[in-house]
Parts: sequence; structure tokens; C-alpha cells
Amino acid sequence: MNLSSGAILILSGPSGAGKSSLITKIIDHIGPSYFSISTTTRPMRAGEVNGTHYHFVSEEEFKYEIENEMFLEYAFVHGNYYGTSLVPVKKALKEGKLVIFDIDVQGHDAVKNRLGDITTSVFTTTPTLHELKRRLHNRSTDSEEVITRRIDMAKREVQRIGEYDYLVVNDNLDEASEILISIAKSARMKIPTLQINEFIQQWEANA
Repeated sequence: MNLSSGAILILSGPSGAGKSSLITKIIDHIGPSYFSISTTTRPMRAGEVNGTHYHFVSEEEFKYEIENEMFLEYAFVHGNYYGTSLVPVKKALKEGKLVIFDIDVQGHDAVKNRLGDITTSVFTTTPTLHELKRRLHNRSTDSEEVITRRIDMAKREVQRIGEYDYLVVNDNLDEASEILISIAKSARMKIPTLQINEFIQQWEANA
């Protein structure tokens, strides 16, 4: 019964922890899935493609969608809005897919509150703060001011690791990917409360 159910896998962690690289490594090894593309008001970076990396919109468009309750969750982070549109998520769940979210701790709270019984959450980070700083500087995509904000945010985020189901330390990408694949496969086996109740009723009916 659980194999036909959609499920959610949340991946959170500091910017620079390698979440995007992990998702790319596991996506072909976890069965039918849908990677939820966030909508954001932040400027597009070099090499990014609208509709592939993010749905890039104006702040006016984003606020319109907030007012019309079109987001599963949204947050204001580093001076920009980020949100998850409801329609494609509902469609993917109905098709029995594993929906993968790359969202921050605020988004994690919102999704867990609304869809907690089908949600598995993973916090991934570098082995040390020093390594996180090194990665942020080496990727050369942000100003020093933005990097400082990201580091400050990371220090706050790691204090909430205990709210997640799993912790994956991304020290070695291949090893971290193998661990995440195992977690993703187990996430598919999570059965919604409604289906559990239905199973119990059917089990008792066939006495």
C-alpha cells in the first residue's frame, strides 16, 4: 500500500554544504521523484536557468502569490523571498513520487506542520565551520557581505539539527550520497496516518 503513496524528503543545511551536488548525485537512484523548484525574488546568478534552478519572479509577483495562498511554504532569507508552489507538489504526490525539497529551517517547519506524516527530513552540513567558510569563498558567487550573512545564518541553523530526522555530514560527496540514497528509499516507505487507519479498519473487518 505504501509503494503507491507519495512522500516528501526535505534537505536543509547551510549555503555551501553541497545540497545541490548531493541531489544531483542521488536523483537517478531513488525511483520516481520530483525535485521541487523554489520560486525566488533574488537575482539570477551566472549559469542559472529560469525554471531549472529557480522560478525567478519580481517581489510584486511573489507577494501576489502569498496573498492568494499559492505557496506550501515561503520565507524571507538574505533579503529575498523564497517559496514552494503548491500545485506541482500536490500533482507529484498524487502520482506517487518522492518530492524533494531543498529548503531552509523555516521552510522545514512549515512543511512538517502541514505534511509531517509523509515527510522525512535531513540536515546536511560540512564537517566544520572552517570548511564551510572555505567553500563559500572558493565558489566565488557572493560578495564578502553576503558570505558573512550566510555564515551567521549557518551558525543559527546548526543549532536546530535536533529538529531533523537525520544528519548527513558532507565531507565526502560519494559517501554522503550513499547515505542519502538509503534515507530517500526509506522515506518512500513512510505511510500516511490516513492510510494506516484505513488498513487497521480493513484488517479488523476481515476477522
